Formats: sequence, C-alpha cells, structure tokens
Amino acid sequence: MMSMAGAPAPSGVVQRRMRPEDAALHITVSDPVQHNEGIKKYTSYRVDVRPPSTATNMPQDILVNSSTFSAVLRRYSDFLWLYERLHMEKAGAIIPHVPEKQPVGRFNAAFIEDRRIQLERFLRRVAVHPELADAKCLDTFLRADDVTFHAAKSAKGEIVLASSTANISVKPKQESGLKRWFAEAKTSISGDLINSPDDDLFDEIHRYIQGLDAQMKNVSQQATGLVRKGKEISNGLFEFGLAFNLLGQSEADALGDALKKMGETADRLSVLSSDHADKETNTFEEPIQDYIKMIHAVKLALQRRHEKRLTYSTCMSDVEARQTTLAKVRAQPGQEAKAYAAEMSLRRAQEEADVAREDFAAVSQRVLREVDRFKREKAEDMRRTVLDYISLQVEYNKKMEQIWGNLIPQLEQVQLDSNSNAVAMTAPAAAAAPPSVVTQPNIVSQPGTPQYSPSNYAHQQQVAQQNPTYNPDPSMLSVQYREGGL
Repeated sequence: MMSMAGAPAPSGVVQRRMRPEDAALHITVSDPVQHNEGIKKYTSYRVDVRPPSTATNMPQDILVNSSTFSAVLRRYSDFLWLYERLHMEKAGAIIPHVPEKQPVGRFNAAFIEDRRIQLERFLRRVAVHPELADAKCLDTFLRADDVTFHAAKSAKGEIVLASSTANISVKPKQESGLKRWFAEAKTSISGDLINSPDDDLFDEIHRYIQGLDAQMKNVSQQATGLVRKGKEISNGLFEFGLAFNLLGQSEADALGDALKKMGETADRLSVLSSDHADKETNTFEEPIQDYIKMIHAVKLALQRRHEKRLTYSTCMSDVEARQTTLAKVRAQPGQEAKAYAAEMSLRRAQEEADVAREDFAAVSQRVLREVDRFKREKAEDMRRTVLDYISLQVEYNKKMEQIWGNLIPQLEQVQLDSNSNAVAMTAPAAAAAPPSVVTQPNIVSQPGTPQYSPSNYAHQQQVAQQNPTYNPDPSMLSVQYREGGL
C-alpha cells in the first residue's frame, strides 16, 4: 500500500487518506465557549483564517481569501445563516451539510467537540468548493466584525461585504409576497411549466440520484450492522476470556496456567476487536453516512433548479396574462391611460421574466456542472473507501492469526506425567522427549528357582489340570516390566 505522498506505507498500517477539505487546513474552528444571556444559553466558536505564509503544506491556488489573518467568534446559528445564504447566492450548487440541530444535550462536552469538528469540516468544504469559494456571504462570515455581521444577518436578502470599507450592499430581486406564492402554486398544480432542451437529461439525473440514494442507504444499513456485530464479538470475547480465567483458577497445575493463558488471549482479542470496530466506524460507516448526506445535497440542488423553473414559468404566465389585458384595453376607445398603464405593467413583467429566465439558465448549468463533479468524485471516493475497508480487514485478520498462533506453542508444552498430572515442559525438553511406547511384561524366575521356559510353564499347566489340588508356589514367578519388547 502506498501513502498519499507516494512513499510505501508501513506493512499492516491503514493510512488516513486525504480528503478535499484537507486542502483548507488554514481555516480552523476552535475554543468553544458557553455564554449565558439571561435565559438564553449558547456556545460560541472561534473561527480563524491564516494567511498563506503560516499555512503549511497548502497549494497557493486553494488558499481562498486568506491574504490576511482573521479571527472571529461565531455561534451555531451563524453557521446555519451561512448555509442558507449559500443556497440563495449559489442556487443549484451542492452545498456541504451542516450538523443537525440538537434540542437536548447541546452543552455536553462530547457533543460540543463533535459539533466543532463538523462545523470545521463544513467551513473547509465550502472554502475549497469550486462554486462556493467566491461567495460573498462566505467572506462576510469569515472576516466581518460583530456589528457588520449582525447587520448582514438582519438585512433579509442583502449581503454586506466585509472586504469593502463602504459596506456595499447587494440587493436581490424583490419578492412579490403572497401573490407570487399563489401564482407559483397555481403553476405548479396545473403542471404548466416551461420546457427546456435539458429536461430529459435532468429527468435522467433525478432517477439516477433516487436509485443511488436507495442503494447507499442499504449499504449504510449493512455497514452499521457489521460494526454492531464487531462490538458484539468484542464483548463476547471478553466474557469468553473471563470464563477461562475463572476455570484456570480452579486448576492448580500447569493445566490451570494454560487455561489462564487462553483467557488472557481472549481478552487481548476482545481489545483488538473493539479497536477494529471503532476503525470500521471511522473508515467505512461514517464515510457512507456522509455520502448519503451529500446525495441529499444533490437533491436540494435539483430542487433549487425546479424552483427556478417554477418561478420562470410563473413569470411567463404573468406576461401572457398582461399581454391579453393590454390587447383588451387597446381594443376599447378612449382607454389610452389604461392602455399606457397596462403597457408599463407588461414591460415590468417582461423584465422580471428575463431575469427569471437568466436565473433559471444559470442554475441549470450550475447543477449540470455540480452533478458531473459529484459523479467523478463519487467514483474515486467509493474506490478509496472500499480499499481502506479491505486493508483494514486484512490488518485485523493478520493480528488475530498472530495472537492465536502465539498461544498454540504455549498449550503444546502442557503434558501429562506418569501420575496423569498436567506438567509444563520447556520447549527443548518437549522436543527431546522420545516417543511414547507400549510396555510389555517380561516374565523371569526368582533367584534360586528353575529358569522359566515355555516348556516348564506348559508342564505345570498340565499337572494343574490332572491334579486339582496342585498349587504352584506363587513366589516362583514374578512379573517385571521394562520398556521395549520381549
């Protein structure tokens, strides 16, 4: 396995792979601090942007808006504002997700640290995003002082640029309120939408994303199950090792020591399995879940394009209605003033339709670029995620095999002595011990008695049969054992 720098990675070590957000290490979120303002309680985070001179190992072309150092305090609601503003400024872009709201346990230390990590990842992904890096709201979020930033948040559609000393405001198109909402709802219900040459392509993209979402959710469910089973195996090995330790304590000889070693080995395997389950969570389960959130972001981008299409269709319907009204007024004599007002109204409607058309075309092109980028990055991310998972399994199984293998020689040293007691033999003694043989009886005569021979033994048996009272001296013969044959 090769590391990202091209150098060979140490054998059996799963290297952390580089991610897109790693190109923005010059942006950090740190130092969470809790604040109490009356009955309100919130947590602020320090957001730092380092200049290129202090950023390490970062290509100069990705250090977006980092010519000077800046440090600001932002709370979670400020990150949500940035997320929503990005959807407004860069409609159709795949916006990285922010951590979800947490109504309970928001001030738990572990939760705060986890949220800090996720918020930092969100900012870094936005900073290296090809469609979002130049967003005005991002520069405002990273650099504006408290007064300027709060003014930007309360502008309701206006973006106050932090990079300008004149606080230039960019005003978007005015909303037409409830009337426009009813018009768009009517257009949506009737299905009378403007057709574009790319409609078939977007329908295909929509079907692809829907199918991908279903499949990835299935993979995520299976990955979660594997991690859960890994933790169950860890707990099972712990209980297994505990049982063998207790069993070993009930045996006082070498067998008890061997059983204790079995328990200790199982305990080591329990720790290894627990660590392996955590690594599976970090390298496989969490990337899959993160990928599902990215798919949801693609759906939101497609939804923004649909909204722009609906707005454009509504504007065109409005233009047609005003054209009809103008034609009727012009057909009536003496209605020049009304005709002029209707003509001005039609001109405004046409201007709005032109803006909506350009907006719809721009968002459509942005969605196509984003989906194309998503497919390219998805293929690479999935390939590397699967490779990381396979490498992790290989490393885990090698360690398991090694731990089990080290136990076998220790158990093989336990032998039984002549009294059927378990004794531990050293490795050299166990290797030098001769193979066990079957002992056979060697019958010899006692001193002072005739030498035993088969013919004498047969004669004694014949006499015994003829004379039932014959009782040979039991001391005549004795049985001695020796190793080997007769």
